[in-house]
Amino acid sequence: MILVLVFLFPQWGPGGSLSAHPMPNSMVVLNIHEKHISGEVLLPLSELQSAVGMSVNDHSERLVERLGGALREYLMKHIRPKSFEGVVWKVTVGEMQLLESNNPIVGTYKELAVEFEMTPPSGYDLRNFFFDYDVILHQVASHKALIHVKQDWAQGLVREDTLTQQIGVIEWDAVNNKLNPFLVSLQQGSRWKGFINMVHLGIDHIAEGTDHLLFVLTLLFPAMLVASDGRWRKRLALKASLLNLLKIITAFTVGHSLTLLIGALQWLHFPAKPIEVLITITILVAAFHALKPIYPKREVLIAGLFGLVHGLAFAETLTNLELSTTQMVLSILGFNVGIELMQLALIAVAFPLLFLLAKTSFYGPIRTVGAVMMMILAFAWMVERVQESPNFVTEWLASW
Repeated sequence: MILVLVFLFPQWGPGGSLSAHPMPNSMVVLNIHEKHISGEVLLPLSELQSAVGMSVNDHSERLVERLGGALREYLMKHIRPKSFEGVVWKVTVGEMQLLESNNPIVGTYKELAVEFEMTPPSGYDLRNFFFDYDVILHQVASHKALIHVKQDWAQGLVREDTLTQQIGVIEWDAVNNKLNPFLVSLQQGSRWKGFINMVHLGIDHIAEGTDHLLFVLTLLFPAMLVASDGRWRKRLALKASLLNLLKIITAFTVGHSLTLLIGALQWLHFPAKPIEVLITITILVAAFHALKPIYPKREVLIAGLFGLVHGLAFAETLTNLELSTTQMVLSILGFNVGIELMQLALIAVAFPLLFLLAKTSFYGPIRTVGAVMMMILAFAWMVERVQESPNFVTEWLASW
């Protein structure tokens, strides 16, 4: 069954990340929110040093602590968004971080990553404006700033691991010898587009979340069985099996929907690492129950409790998007719909097969092997999440 799932969901594996940009150019990454734009700019220190006249590249030790104030003041002068009517936006420069990367062409290099926010005056369009930006460019004519959009909820661009979309380049006009403000003109999005994309995000989150898929599968293994004398013995009829499965899945859904809502609205916040470890424990316990009944007749209650844990992990995906209240409500609804659709798809594929197998004498060994494999995977994930380092089991799974 696990091999079937691997075949059905070949995208299992490590997620993507921001692509490296051509050096020695800068990269500006924009996140379009409902009332403001957040972003991050990556500045190569070698080019920045030529522009600011400070030894930021030659002596990069404790750079942020030593020169953070001066660099922040410099950036405030050279990031000047404004509306088409010429109204200046508010700009704030946030945290700075020194990064060291490696490029096959230029070798090892250092960059300064700087977070910033741009907010237009009330009533002004933030999807169409002049991005008057000349960081480094005002002194280094050969320099370029690559402008990317990473998140735009209304356009359905919200995935944390998606590659960014380049929307243009800021560079000197060599013919006219001037640097023009960059014109940002983003297509108008809609709440419907954002909602549908969240449905897809929920589907992808489950399809790419091997642990969640396997957990649901472990719930299916004993759904058509009845425990007796500490062992799985009697097989239920189809109607009783479906009713039993419906109760279990509904309880799991109610549980994860509740904590998804609480977590996404940040009414309660739980650290991600303990939650991820708890998820592996739920898989481990559910797999052991599939092997040998340890909580017979309480499957519905336990599934609901386990759902509470899984919902907190789902919520972590949404809280990282910094959405407005309206966008968040639609996102919670759409994300949950996507999760349910993916779970139903898994059940539609796996349950008939398991039910037919349960009629044969092979089901006992198949269930035993499946449950043991689930326990091995759950334990491997637990070790990985505690140690924050992959092991040979998780590396093997990620290679599929």
